[in-house]
Amino acid sequence: MTVERIDLYKYFGVKRGIATGGYITAYLHAETSELERKVRPAMIVLPGGGYGMLSEREGEPIAIKYLVNGYQAFVLEYSLHTAYPVPLIEACLAVAYVRDNADKFRIDDAKVCAVGFSAGGHLTGMLATVGDGDTAVFDVIGGLKRRFTPDGVRPNAVVLSYPVVTMFEATHGGSRDVITGGDESLREKLSVDLRVTDKACPAFIWHTFEDDCVDVKNALMLATAYKKAGVPFGLHIFEKGWHGLSLCNAETHNQTEKDIALAHIGKWAELSLDFLNARGFVVKVAERK
Repeated sequence: MTVERIDLYKYFGVKRGIATGGYITAYLHAETSELERKVRPAMIVLPGGGYGMLSEREGEPIAIKYLVNGYQAFVLEYSLHTAYPVPLIEACLAVAYVRDNADKFRIDDAKVCAVGFSAGGHLTGMLATVGDGDTAVFDVIGGLKRRFTPDGVRPNAVVLSYPVVTMFEATHGGSRDVITGGDESLREKLSVDLRVTDKACPAFIWHTFEDDCVDVKNALMLATAYKKAGVPFGLHIFEKGWHGLSLCNAETHNQTEKDIALAHIGKWAELSLDFLNARGFVVKVAERK
């Protein structure tokens, strides 16, 4: 495995402005002469933390989980305590970076996925539904040398883990206040369920019934919006479990008796892989040149 960290603003020549984030760390399979060259799907990880911090438990461990299942994996460090559109600009740049380097990283640029947790799930949900209405995003990145369009920066699928979805009732107040900057007029625009159209990418959504930080209503509202738009989705609601479960294993928990009792919820990752595999997110042997 090789690891490298990239400044997305520097790479694309975008002025950083107020942004404090915009870095992506790549976790890449090493080439081997023993096997034929592989082409892999990509997974971009967006940790949670209420837009005020980035959970380490929802970063590298998640990247490694998808890496060992054949993906080239990336973790995005997006700007914190910073309102829309900055975090979404950085998420779009992350997708653009992965696709821009598809040959270098041996990636199928039509099989780029993003997985987000909590507030990172909200950002991933906005990325999944990015469109012409996000003029504040494309005013910044649309004038670059590369032709950035909603279709070009939208992933091919997303995994949304206990995501913040709505900016209204049942929202997570802290996440809402940061991403809207306290501007109530942005609440509708930034409610992911209200952003879903038939152009949204397929989504695997999971949550827990007991979550008392981000209400499970968020996942149900998003699934309903996906159904209405006719976009494929998967939905899994576990009964037990608090907010921020990540992988529910020894790498992401202290392994108390309560933690061990919830270990089965870690199956969400395998379920997401099944969902993605069925959509063609698989390792392939590269065509011989």
